[in-house]
Parts: sequence; C-alpha cells; structure tokens
Amino acid sequence: MNSKFTRTQWLICVIASIGFAFDIYELLMLPLIVRPALQELIGATPGTAQFERWVGLLFFVPALIGGVFGLLGGYLTDVLGRRRVLVGSILLYAFSAFAAGFSTSIEMLLILRCTTFIGVCVEFVAAVAWLAELFPDPKRRESVLGFTQAFSSLGGLLVTGAYYLSLQYGEFLPAIQGGHEAWRYTLISGVIPALPLILIRPFLPESPEWERKKNEGTLGRPSIAALFSPKYRRTTIVTTLMFACSYGAAFGALQHTPRIVPSMPQVQEMTKGKPVPAQKKIEQETAAHVNFYQEIGGLAGRFLLAVCAIWIVSRRALMRIFQIPGLIIIPLVYFFPARDNLELLKIGIFVAGMLTIAQFSFWGNYLPRMYPVHLRGTGESFAANIGGRVIGTSAALVTTSLTPLMPNRSTALAAGCVALAVYLIGSIACFWLPEPPPQDMEE
Repeated sequence: MNSKFTRTQWLICVIASIGFAFDIYELLMLPLIVRPALQELIGATPGTAQFERWVGLLFFVPALIGGVFGLLGGYLTDVLGRRRVLVGSILLYAFSAFAAGFSTSIEMLLILRCTTFIGVCVEFVAAVAWLAELFPDPKRRESVLGFTQAFSSLGGLLVTGAYYLSLQYGEFLPAIQGGHEAWRYTLISGVIPALPLILIRPFLPESPEWERKKNEGTLGRPSIAALFSPKYRRTTIVTTLMFACSYGAAFGALQHTPRIVPSMPQVQEMTKGKPVPAQKKIEQETAAHVNFYQEIGGLAGRFLLAVCAIWIVSRRALMRIFQIPGLIIIPLVYFFPARDNLELLKIGIFVAGMLTIAQFSFWGNYLPRMYPVHLRGTGESFAANIGGRVIGTSAALVTTSLTPLMPNRSTALAAGCVALAVYLIGSIACFWLPEPPPQDMEE
C-alpha cells in the first residue's frame, strides 16, 4: 500500500470534509434559530400548541422531503456518477440556506429548509460512495471515512460560533427585512461551502471504480427491489431500522436542547427583571453555549469511532460501545439535569453528543462495505434517507407532540422518553446487524 496520498486524493478528501461539515452546519442551524424565527415570523409564544406544532413541522417536513428526494439522489449517484451528484447537491443546499435568511413568512422558511435538506441528504450518500471507491484498501478506507466524517462535528461547532457572532455583531451588518436578527445571518452563512467548490470543481475527478465499470459496460443497474433480494434483505432492514434510531436520538432529544435551556431555573433567574430584548439575548447565548458542549462531544465521539474502527473487528461490538452507555445515560440527562441543573447539563450533553453523533460516522464506514458498486449509492441512500431522514427525524414530531402531555409541559421529559425508546430499539436490533465481508462485494 502506498503510504502517501496523491494530490487528487487530498483534493477529494478536502471537498468531502467541507461537504460533511456543512451538512451538519445546515442541519444544526434549526435548533439554534427556530425559537427566535417563530417568534418573529408568526409571533408564537414558546410552549403554546401553535409554537410546538410549527417546531415539529420545521424539524420533520424538511427531513421527510429530503429523505424522499435523497433516495432518488442515491439512485442518480449510481447512474450518473458520484462527482456530478455531489457537486450539485452542495450547491443546492448552500444557496437554499442563503435564500432562507430572507424569509418573509413561515411557509417560505419551510420550503427553503426542504430544498436545503434535499441537498444535504444527497450529498452524504454521494460523498461516502466517492471516498469508499477512491481508497480500495480497507484499512485506509476506514481511516479516511472516519476522519473526514469527523468534520461533521466541526460543522456543528462552526454553526454555533456563527450564531454567537451573529448575536454579538449582527447590529453592524446590513439590515434584513428591517432588522438585525441573528437567526437570519446564521442562515445566510450557509452559502459558504459553495464558494470553494466553485473554484475547485474543474479539478475533481470521477470515482475511478465507478467510471471503469461504466466504460466497460459491466456496471449493474441499480434498483430498490434489489435491496430486498435474499442476499441484501437483512442488511437493508436492520441498517434502515438502526439508522432510524440514530437519527431518532438526535432529532427526538439532542436537537431540542437549545429550546429546553431557556426554561431552566438558572436561565430564568439570569433574565429576571431585564427588558425583553436583553432576556432573549441571554436565553439565546446560553443555549448556544450549551450547544457548544454538545458539538465538542460529537467531535470527540467521531474521532473515538475513527480510532476504534481500526482496532475492533466486529461491527456489532463497535456499535455497542456507543449504544449500551447511551441507553442508560442519555435518558437520565433529560430526565434530571436538563430540567434544573445547567452546569450538570453541560457535562451530560457532552456525553450525549459523543455517544449519539459517533453512530453517524459508523454508518458511513459500514454501509459501503455491504453493497456492490452498482448498488452502493442506492443502498446507502435507502438506509440514510428512508431510515434516518424519514423515519428517524419523525422523532422530533413525537417529542413536540408529547410535550403538552408532560408535567409542566416539559420538553426535557418528552425528549428523555423518546431517547429511551429509540436507544432500546437500536440496542435490540444490533443483535441482527450483519458483519461485513472481509473483501468488497463483487458485481
């Protein structure tokens, strides 16, 4: 094995890392901006039925639309090639996020979040397939996929930083819709990944393995039905279910944390007696600060997964390192400190981020090994988009639906119940997770 990367390999790794980082950047905007955005666009009060309904819709509908179109994108990745689909998807989500910053109604914001999600859902599948085929050596592939996906958590840190800077310095930026709201500037910052891509695009090659098979006429025809043939059925069903649980924990619990923080007693005490604009700023800054701990935990989890994946042969054992502690710790975080202990919540949300976010890197490493080249994009896309984006993200709607039924309308209690359920299902399903073959599957 050649120990050095070529210039082309470095270039592709850089673009994939930027794509992974801004995938999460775009997704994690919503927990930070949804509260002030709804307060401005519809004037809803947090905790009311109208507010919770729109929170659930903004979390779930874009994920549903993104998952459906993402599945189509996975198919197109197998038909048209990895590079073309990857580049188009990044441009789509970048410019959709930019336009969302100028939303004049909640419906406009919802539509642009849908197109943003479509780009994000397609980009993940195209980038993973591209990287997997660029590095045929299994050890190097595991390392590259693990560490490039670690940049996803860097995206979480970046969006937290962008939101914080928008809160601090937004008043010095040009007014949008007559104001200087931080949530608008944060959305607009999502255009950043398109800028280097426009410059680098002409130098990006196609996946060599996909292109060779395409030119030789040996590339099989992808189909969703093939995913449920006897050879792949168990893999497809189990990975789809477990991917749904991974996303269920993130969307049903972790992404609600910035909404939970403002209602905590310590934050209420900090805002007591202050004018409304000052109260909102304190709430948003405190939520961003807690979110920073979560993203640091997610980054640590992705690097931990990347290291463990090299040394632990069994994929079931690797997954259980994160699932079993998560089953115990994450519900407890939401049942207790998320309700009344801000400092302990920071520690708990760090651990919750580490255990949950690491699982997304696991799927990026695992799925390319379970399908042949002509089904790789379609197979990854089905698990990620139908399992993760459509089924898994519906947990956000479950949490918002449970919140009015909880004592004191506690979002934290609702999030804890959802986290317990999805981690329990994922831990049981892991017993049926197929181990990958020692070599890549043949056509």
